[in-house]
Amino acid sequence: MEIILKDYVKGLGEKNEIVTVKNGYGRNYLIPQGLATIATPSAKKMAEENVRQAAHKQAKVKQDAEAIAEKLNGLKLVIPTKAGSNGKIFGSVTTIQIGQTLSERGFDVDKRKISAPDIKNLGEYNATINLHKEVSVTIDIEVVQG
Repeated sequence: MEIILKDYVKGLGEKNEIVTVKNGYGRNYLIPQGLATIATPSAKKMAEENVRQAAHKQAKVKQDAEAIAEKLNGLKLVIPTKAGSNGKIFGSVTTIQIGQTLSERGFDVDKRKISAPDIKNLGEYNATINLHKEVSVTIDIEVVQG
């Protein structure tokens, strides 16, 4: 089933992108959630026109993403958390906490664009931040007893 995305969907695509998904995923999740519409010929033409009009805006967004990526490159976040004596965290460190720590440092990054492994122990980890579909940066995260 071909659909047109109305908004960014992680792992699928950006706004106004025409993608092919399984029928159930499109009809039971994406369309009812308002994330997509069925790609009819007229809807495809409208989406292509929207893409053309937004092309120069996308270039600016990409430049901004590259500038943020340059600042984030080599950044090491230290996230204090409660942990037991064996180094196991009570709970886990999530993308929400990583996003909040980035906000405290002055970087406004959406938590949905952060990919991190399951962090359940103290130590060092890597997280990937997808700032744009062509721009991503990896940052170091150190989880310490706090």
